[in-house]
Amino acid sequence: MNEKQLLNVTDGSTLGNIEIAPEVIEVIAGIAVSEVAGVASMRGNFASGVAERLGKKDHGKGVKVELTEDGILIDAYVVVDYGISIPDTAQKIQDNTRQALKNMTALEINEINVHVVGVKMDSKEEEIETQDYQ
Repeated sequence: MNEKQLLNVTDGSTLGNIEIAPEVIEVIAGIAVSEVAGVASMRGNFASGVAERLGKKDHGKGVKVELTEDGILIDAYVVVDYGISIPDTAQKIQDNTRQALKNMTALEINEINVHVVGVKMDSKEEEIETQDYQ
């Protein structure tokens, strides 16, 4: 059987165990990434695209979490707005994600890798009105 992998964050408390599923980390990271100015959208898959069209928001879209022996690795796949500084935006994504996870879960993240998979151009298209001369 394929048992779900949970991250044990218990600090020796006698009250019980605290376990966080990787999906929770994906959601927190996904929200933190999407809050950064300059991020147009997150890359998803076919299933998340269909779910969003049906009205269900997938907050973990575009984020992959790996639990390894070395620690927690996060990959964020983003589409950025045209005209922004990609290195500055990537740094803000890393900082915002690290801070959100630290505040909500008290976890230290080893790596936050930002993958820019596209650039969104402005969709402001000027309509040219044609006049009919009679």
